[in-house]
Amino acid sequence: MRKTYPLQAEGRHPDRVLDAVKHDVRKYLKRERRRPLPEGVDFWDFACRFGLSAEVAETVHLSAVISSIDTAAKEHATQVYVEIITTHGKRQPRPLAPSDEVVPEVEEDDLPE
Repeated sequence: MRKTYPLQAEGRHPDRVLDAVKHDVRKYLKRERRRPLPEGVDFWDFACRFGLSAEVAETVHLSAVISSIDTAAKEHATQVYVEIITTHGKRQPRPLAPSDEVVPEVEEDDLPE
């Protein structure tokens, strides 16, 4: 999704316009997460960019998109650009820490007397 949202619409309260923008973003994310995963993919990942226009958009984390929209509205921006691209995500195995290493158990028969 690559879209420029106006934050000011004639005849509409700015708070309702802001709510509609956030609802549209959340609806898109919900729809994309419902899609079936391809073989070998663990989850849907999202590459996000946000800015006042497409030219000045910067990469942001998915959890920061809604708060960025709120911040832009508080600064009286007239429009915002939101880009959310769905990508495949693959979980990485957690590396073993020294305390997580498996210690072989010693049976009582193997202990020296």
